[in-house]
Amino acid sequence: MYESGENMSESIKVLLPEEELDKRIRELGAQISEDFAGEEVLMVCILKGASFFACELAKRITVPMSIDFMATSSYGAGTVSSGEVKIKKDLDLSVEGKNVLIVEDIIDSGHTLHFLSELFSTRHAKSIKLCAMLDKPERREVDVTMDYVGFTIPDAFVVGYGLDYDQKYRNLPYIGVVELNG
Repeated sequence: MYESGENMSESIKVLLPEEELDKRIRELGAQISEDFAGEEVLMVCILKGASFFACELAKRITVPMSIDFMATSSYGAGTVSSGEVKIKKDLDLSVEGKNVLIVEDIIDSGHTLHFLSELFSTRHAKSIKLCAMLDKPERREVDVTMDYVGFTIPDAFVVGYGLDYDQKYRNLPYIGVVELNG
């Protein structure tokens, strides 16, 4: 259990330990490599949350790949998606004619991945596949078909392994549930 140093206002309970995350990321890397055999892939990592997951996943993909980063926002400092997706940093590389693998930390409402799928389609990507470390299907507001999912989790606010609570806890080596006290 991790406790905040600031007023002890929240604590973190481990949901997915580091070993379990590592095992599943290896499996996803193998599946993606098999699915894209003989092809090249452009991995698009959605910052900041997916950076930990994307780096570990990239090390386990065996097909030729490049990586680019995009920053979007639909949360601000809150814990619930606003539904409005804003691009804070666009890609440096073109997706035109490329197999695009969008890597996200978590899919809950579905707004971000739906928005990005539509955007990359208008930019003429050859194919678009969606990968998320975590899926919260109970929170879905927009129909999005996931190609690769690490874990399906309950509707709880999670942190660690890149996921944050107001920019804190990204550095935890596991996925934990935030328990607000008071």
